[in-house]
Amino acid sequence: MTGDPLHRDAVRVLTGWAPESERDRANRQRALDLLTAGPDTLRRGHAPGHVTSSAVVVHADRERVLLCLHGRFHQWCQVGGHCEDGDTTLAGAALREATEESGIAGLRVDPVLIGFDIHPVTCSGGPSHHFDARFAVLAPPGAVEAVSEESDALGWFRLDALPSPLASATEEVLAPALARFAR
Repeated sequence: MTGDPLHRDAVRVLTGWAPESERDRANRQRALDLLTAGPDTLRRGHAPGHVTSSAVVVHADRERVLLCLHGRFHQWCQVGGHCEDGDTTLAGAALREATEESGIAGLRVDPVLIGFDIHPVTCSGGPSHHFDARFAVLAPPGAVEAVSEESDALGWFRLDALPSPLASATEEVLAPALARFAR
């Protein structure tokens, strides 16, 4: 085990996670295999791929989720992104990203994974993959979102009225996020 707290947390979170689907089990194993290369796998410069952290922000009414129209690939998705120096947990990275990209203060993260996706990207100057740990985050009552420089728009959506185009693998984590904070 390394001395890097984020790397230790990533291994701990993925090892302790009990995914329900075969796809999630396969993604979990691929991520654990990636992490054997060490802490560099949590930084965007790691060419074969790197771990990222995202968040499905659940409205205080527990009936809607916040999605962003991504500024680079122009599809609706949850907020999130790269781990940064200073991040010590994947859940903390998801919370930081959610706060930065939504403009909402006082968000609360559930530290249990709701999903894990692996998808191709070109953020490191060439082909790579995001190994994306996904968490549910609850917005406080009265929260007002503010569009960041990373997105073209933000919006609250019910599951029966999702926007289009929706990024692949986004829809599958929306119901689990709402379920985390069900009344």
